[in-house]
Amino acid sequence: EKDIIDEALYLFKSLIFFRQYELKSEADRALVYLILYILECLRKLQKCPNRTIGGKELAAMFISRFDIPGDPDFPRELNNMYGKPGNSPEMEIMGGYLTQLRQELGVRLLERVYWDDNSPPSKGGLCFGKRRFMDQTLTPLGIF
Repeated sequence: EKDIIDEALYLFKSLIFFRQYELKSEADRALVYLILYILECLRKLQKCPNRTIGGKELAAMFISRFDIPGDPDFPRELNNMYGKPGNSPEMEIMGGYLTQLRQELGVRLLERVYWDDNSPPSKGGLCFGKRRFMDQTLTPLGIF
């Protein structure tokens, strides 16, 4: 049975070309975040010659501090799509949920980009890393 991460990975190549995406449910909000995070991961993996190094880079990404909706550095255009957590416990819950999504997505993405631990990344998987979904990004361009 598919979960939201499988859904994001499955739909990624078709959704990446969208400039607009209509949010019809809460799951769509998670899907948008995951698509944007896949792009961040692909940008990072472009510099990684094998799965071992790629795994270390993605692990560093998902444990590093990141902005959540409502934070001043979270992209302003995306803040309109997400509700700001009302209090500190809600912020912790949202941060924990996004951390879990980021971690699991990274593990599954590595399996799709690298055939084995020593193989180079799949060019077909990485070629989408330079695109922008809905003309948005989770981090400012030029950081990677």
